[in-house]
Amino acid sequence: MNTKYLTKASLIAGVYIVLVLIQVPMGNLAFGPIQLRIAEGLTLLPLVEQAAIPGLFIGCLLSNIILAFYSGFGLVDIIGGSLVTLLAANLTSKMPNKVLGAMPPILLNGFIVSIWVSYYTNINYWITWLGITGGEAASVIIFGLITLSVHSKATRYIDKM
Repeated sequence: MNTKYLTKASLIAGVYIVLVLIQVPMGNLAFGPIQLRIAEGLTLLPLVEQAAIPGLFIGCLLSNIILAFYSGFGLVDIIGGSLVTLLAANLTSKMPNKVLGAMPPILLNGFIVSIWVSYYTNINYWITWLGITGGEAASVIIFGLITLSVHSKATRYIDKM
């Protein structure tokens, strides 16, 4: 790994954390049975940036450590949620386009994270699944496309320098 790769991964982790933290005053939208985690828009970055894989993992891990205080999900969310993000990022990086690239974070978060969120909140799994999958889809599609557009423009600008 070189300095440029580590810098990019660190920046992505930092942006992920900031995007999660700005949502904390809004209630449990970043971690509850209905999740609209704006930071999940970054999950499309592995399509175009390999440093996004560790960046997303570390950003999610540190965010989940911070959110454990608010969510009450504890270690299962810290470890499980972060590993789901790592797996989704790896799978996204192998996808041929944006549509298929959006599937791993949406489906993995929807099916796996819903397990412990429904357990701890005593809300039916499928209702939780709908809330998490719907919010994840909105985050990935809306914020993800914005993120890819900004990344593309920033990369073009930097390449001209």
